[in-house]
Amino acid sequence: MLERFTERAINVVSESQRFAKEMGCSEVMPEHLLLALVSEARGVSLKIFRMAGISCADLRKEVENFIVKTSKKVENIPFSLAYKDLLKRTLDLANKSENENILFEHLFLCVISDKQTNISSILEKFNFDVYKAKDILAKLVQRKIKKLEHPEAEDDEEKNSFESLYEGDALAEVFDRAVSKLSAKGYEILGTEQIMASILENQDSNLVHLINSYGVNSETFEQKLAEQQSRQSEFEGKKIIFTPNAFLMMNSAIQIAKELGSSVVTPEHIVLSILKTKKGIAYDIINSIGVNGEKLSEDILKPIEKQMPETLSIMKLAKEEARRIGRNVVGTEMLLLGIIAEGTNEAYEVLNNLEVNLKDARLIVESIVGYGNEYFEKEITFTNRAKKVLEKAWISAKKMGKTKIEAVDILLAILDEPTSVAFRALDQLGVDSVEIRHGIANRNI
Repeated sequence: MLERFTERAINVVSESQRFAKEMGCSEVMPEHLLLALVSEARGVSLKIFRMAGISCADLRKEVENFIVKTSKKVENIPFSLAYKDLLKRTLDLANKSENENILFEHLFLCVISDKQTNISSILEKFNFDVYKAKDILAKLVQRKIKKLEHPEAEDDEEKNSFESLYEGDALAEVFDRAVSKLSAKGYEILGTEQIMASILENQDSNLVHLINSYGVNSETFEQKLAEQQSRQSEFEGKKIIFTPNAFLMMNSAIQIAKELGSSVVTPEHIVLSILKTKKGIAYDIINSIGVNGEKLSEDILKPIEKQMPETLSIMKLAKEEARRIGRNVVGTEMLLLGIIAEGTNEAYEVLNNLEVNLKDARLIVESIVGYGNEYFEKEITFTNRAKKVLEKAWISAKKMGKTKIEAVDILLAILDEPTSVAFRALDQLGVDSVEIRHGIANRNI
């Protein structure tokens, strides 16, 4: 049976054996499995336990009141009959939910549903809402269709062009100064260090004042830069107009700008990108000064998030929709759900007038992409097709002289991708691109 267990599920079983041994028991019992579930809980499962105020230490004290200890030292502790029966019921549940694998959530659901052991009595001590937890977990394990590959996973990688960065936007002065530094050093290829140094020279910038508060200023940065023996940290690939790491950083900065709803790349996006990619001399210097990168990123994002452009809200909602069905990837369909879930934007109004609602859209999307295997805690990523949609929305916003990407820009970009999942979802919802474009045009008259 264990060959069907996912790694997380196996870890829970192993942890229950460890608890049984630590607590001096002659058998591994379901109560030990409950303890292991709390110990290994992540994501949604962790939130369920936290809602009841259950910690591993407090639960262990309660479990000890219900278990029988032995004075004998047992090396290979066997599973009790009740434990084996619980595992069998977990297997039955996995089969009913049409999963080839037994998930952490299957174990969790079976344990809290158990009426034959002391588990229900233990949970009652914490006022644990079994029915609410079962409802949440049931959604995670039921209809988890085995579509591990996203339908847009085969799309080609987009290629960003940096030409527009020089055309009179927020980075023009930054790059002018960076190129001057390049020439002074006799280099021909722009690296992260010149870009970061040029950003720090703008003493009137709120961003620079924030970075200065972390102990990074123009003088300390230049001093650290002078100590560098070579530019080897910048070269991990072929030589281009940017060093490979600067190229990586700029690609990331453009993507960050799009996800934050900006139609231009700003110094803030560049610094966020340097901290995110963690590559190159600029990051090496910032890291050597002892800067907490995560905290600095949070502080840079605060004023951006206060403005809360609608695209930023849509991106956050799109990620939540992905997590809801156990996926760590945002495709075009999640961007569509994000537009509808945001509920106040112009694109939503157009779709709403065409009788497109969030409930129906979710059902259609779930039928196309299916459910993931687990609740993902790692960083949510975007499919290349979703990036392409954001790229088109970004270009459209820039052409129209907007400072921010709007929901209608994203929706129109989706309509330009007839093979995308979002386009398929709209088709199955009974609306076509002509109707949507007409609706948008009428609102702009």
